[in-house]
Amino acid sequence: MENIIICNCKQVSYSDIEHALEHHNKMEDVLEVFKDVQRITHCSTGCGGCHDKVLDVISEIMMA
Repeated sequence: MENIIICNCKQVSYSDIEHALEHHNKMEDVLEVFKDVQRITHCSTGCGGCHDKVLDVISEIMMA
């Protein structure tokens, strides 16, 4: 699962997002966390088509 590419434009994988979340706690606002993940990985800054997939991955990781 870690090697699944979530953002094709920037080649950001599931594990890239996971690493970007290392310093976030489970109770944070997902949209605020998304901005930080986007800043770190540059995901969803190309065509934007992966926006919802990135949010889903962030939610999944934070809820684990």
